[in-house]
Amino acid sequence: MQDVFSRVSLLRRPGILARAARLGARNYCRKRDLRRILGYGEVPKPAAAVMQLLELEEALNTARKAGEAGYSMIRHVDVLIALAGEAACLKARAKTRTAAPRDRRFSAAEGAAPCP
Repeated sequence: MQDVFSRVSLLRRPGILARAARLGARNYCRKRDLRRILGYGEVPKPAAAVMQLLELEEALNTARKAGEAGYSMIRHVDVLIALAGEAACLKARAKTRTAAPRDRRFSAAEGAAPCP
């Protein structure tokens, strides 16, 4: 089984979807957006969220390719934005864990993207 980062990096989608997701990821707010996409309740940890988002995205991409009437490009872009945001959050956490000592003030000083 592939790790989360390789699964995300192997996604190949049409340019318009990828560009919209990149632009939208700049304004991604985990607390607000993830609840809206995954459903209300407790927000999962970033790794679990990425796995759920990958499953959602795969279903949406299958519907897109099949030309299903229920396919929503807006929903697809929302899921891709959340996927990009969660992957960035995971990457920042992994980088902070490997590069910084356990002092939280040091990791904040390094400029790692916070994941609220």
